[in-house]
Amino acid sequence: MRLSTTLKFAGDAGALLDRAVEFEEAGVDAIWVTESYGFDSVAVLGAIAARTKRVQVGPGVLNVFSRTPALLAQTAAGLDAASAGRAVLGLGTSGPQVVEGWHGLAYDRPLARTRDVVEICRAAWRREVVVHSGATTRVPLGPQQGTGLAKPLKMLTRPVRDRIPVYLAALGPKNVELTAEVADGWLTFLFAPERMPEVWGKSMDAGLARRPAELGRLDIVAGGVLAIGEDHAALRDLARPMTALYVGGMGARGQNFYYALVSRYGFADAADRIQDFYLTGRRAEAEAAVPDELIDLIHLVGPADHVAGRIEAYRKAGVTTLDVTPQGADPVGDVRTVRALLDAATD
Repeated sequence: MRLSTTLKFAGDAGALLDRAVEFEEAGVDAIWVTESYGFDSVAVLGAIAARTKRVQVGPGVLNVFSRTPALLAQTAAGLDAASAGRAVLGLGTSGPQVVEGWHGLAYDRPLARTRDVVEICRAAWRREVVVHSGATTRVPLGPQQGTGLAKPLKMLTRPVRDRIPVYLAALGPKNVELTAEVADGWLTFLFAPERMPEVWGKSMDAGLARRPAELGRLDIVAGGVLAIGEDHAALRDLARPMTALYVGGMGARGQNFYYALVSRYGFADAADRIQDFYLTGRRAEAEAAVPDELIDLIHLVGPADHVAGRIEAYRKAGVTTLDVTPQGADPVGDVRTVRALLDAATD
């Protein structure tokens, strides 16, 4: 099992770059940088690539709407060149509030858009002349569109690799099915390994049945907040704010993917309470309403033997890359501990 970590860029670039180097030295194999509607992630990923030597670097994630498919291909190829072939392209559909509220674009046919983006990116990296007529994207524009002067083009520069790994962030059944069919990797979130068969089993089986053999095995990336120590209750509290934010505050009522996922896990009543509190501005109560059982399912917080047991649960669920977000008093030390647990399991 590989080890990755997700970083959030909030403005202190120097501290972020130092932490990325520390995590690489502690044994991390890949670093993801988030992007929603704050700073863009690709600029800082380029800086991380310049400061590191070994780790893969990738956005976690770029939405498929706000950049054209061709620009996503260029962006990934540029990052791959800057990192000497260490780039991974993380893509996702985001949600209506960001796509429509921030970018001013219609949140239209997200799965079809994702498929078009993946196909165009892969053709561009192979330096094919890109001619694509998909459900959401036509390249080049037809003769009756625009100026009528469009012509097919191929990427001007030669990519370092003609196949950059594409990872899709997916939660819903149809999105997971598409991921299993076309992606190199699956970026999960709030993943409960014991619920894998009942929640995603059918979707995974359907997608894998159509998966081209040349894609190889799907890399499943899953994990959560990491904090190792003896005070289990206090460490659970470190995971409550993020859990409450996503379950209660990401999206509107009836349009929150994380709320729906937690409900499918069997925590529908708790999800209702968390959302009610969060959307009425009672964040502390929303955090307190997150059940301990849910935290223990979807995060890695507690004594070392508990965390080791959770890692084994992820392994049994088919996870091949453990993604951790260190929140404890010694983030780098906790990453080293997890690296040692992973190495010991493979000896």
